[in-house]
Amino acid sequence: MADQLTAALTGAYGHPAARTPALEALCAEGVRFDAAYTPCPLCTPARSAIFSGRHVSRTRTYDNACILPADVPTWAHHLRAAGYEAVAAGKLHFVGADQLHGLERRLTPDIYPADFSWTPAGEDYHAADEVSGTKVGWARTAGPCDRSDQLDYDDNVHRRALEFLRGRRGGGRPFCLLVSYSHPHPPYLAPRRFWALYEGCEIPLPGQRELPAGARSPMERWLHGFQGLSPAEAADDELLGRLHRAYLGMVSYVDEKLAELLEALSAGGLADRTAVLYLSDHGEMLGQRRMVQKRLFYEPSARVPLIARFPGRWAAGRTVDAPVSLLDLFPTLTELGGAEPPIDVDGESLLPILRGDSPPPAGRTVLSEYHGEGVPSPCFMARRGRFKYVYMHGAGRQLFDLSADPDEAHDLAAREEHSGLVRQLHEAVLARFDPDAVAADLPRSRAERLLMHRAMQQGRPTRWDYRP
Repeated sequence: MADQLTAALTGAYGHPAARTPALEALCAEGVRFDAAYTPCPLCTPARSAIFSGRHVSRTRTYDNACILPADVPTWAHHLRAAGYEAVAAGKLHFVGADQLHGLERRLTPDIYPADFSWTPAGEDYHAADEVSGTKVGWARTAGPCDRSDQLDYDDNVHRRALEFLRGRRGGGRPFCLLVSYSHPHPPYLAPRRFWALYEGCEIPLPGQRELPAGARSPMERWLHGFQGLSPAEAADDELLGRLHRAYLGMVSYVDEKLAELLEALSAGGLADRTAVLYLSDHGEMLGQRRMVQKRLFYEPSARVPLIARFPGRWAAGRTVDAPVSLLDLFPTLTELGGAEPPIDVDGESLLPILRGDSPPPAGRTVLSEYHGEGVPSPCFMARRGRFKYVYMHGAGRQLFDLSADPDEAHDLAAREEHSGLVRQLHEAVLARFDPDAVAADLPRSRAERLLMHRAMQQGRPTRWDYRP
């Protein structure tokens, strides 16, 4: 699992400049999903949903300082009950005292805090469109680096993962290893060797930078104060060129790590009997619509890479256009491992698609939600077929035809000919979510966590951070 990797910024998904040979080889040997979506375009909620198989509002993991309840079963519990060794190396971003959630062990510490210190508080939902958001500073400093905390962290994650795989050469219990890198999450600093990889390359820059008046949705206007570029920054090709070059360098850095993991599987005689899944928790706007980072439902932020390989078991070189969700990973892993089926999850096993037993279900609706920092109201997304619907509770709606309008430049929600589809997709959102209940719960959740965080800093501070 990469962090903040958008599918379209890899060679595996067609970017003309990205150097990702390992990902491209994985696609040639496996199955590439072209419409995979995160359950939430934010780190902790997305990872909680991946582990639990449940939408984030069901587990109240609204933001980066929320606890996934310890009594919610995960795929790690199920696989361990079936005899698997479930192990993780790298970033999980679990908050709270349970830092395993069914895993037998973790090989590294985490990179982000496990307490309530990142609880949202005091946001400005009406930042001026002419100024930069608070998260844009990283974009201004994009470039090469010799070392960074993030680079040191991922190098250690990689080393521990390779040690684990090399230790499996003699056999033993079946295993499920999650290797979770922090790159290409910002800061946008590429290791110097990977920065040099893109010297002289023609890198396409974002096409949607000057938006017509009224083209910004309420969600975009709310989030501008967090991650919006100023008009001058959005027009600065030199700044955006450095930003994209650094990001692509980080993507290539993770791609090289993937190649080394796959080589370790082959060297240990494990490749032909090990399934490999590659994904990211969410994407990255990287200047599209004058935004950086995630938190939005536009394709660069919500659509993620998902590639699966199992030599001799799953057909090679196939692509799947139908929408799927990272919530599908839980039932996929448990069925793959012969574990007890999950009791109550929101995803569907991908194994029938991967094995070629059946085509993707027609008409399936894939859902996502966002309730973290920067938005005053719950926000939801529904993708069905070629259409994407976005509902900002009490504030507005959007509808895009991704086949005719892949850049999501033309909102169709107000057009009479689409009123029936808007109604159907809105009903699909309400069938799974209760926006009024989420809206009422959010301020209560934040207030309780802020109080607990203050208390936990008094006297001897309470620390939940994981140490192997």
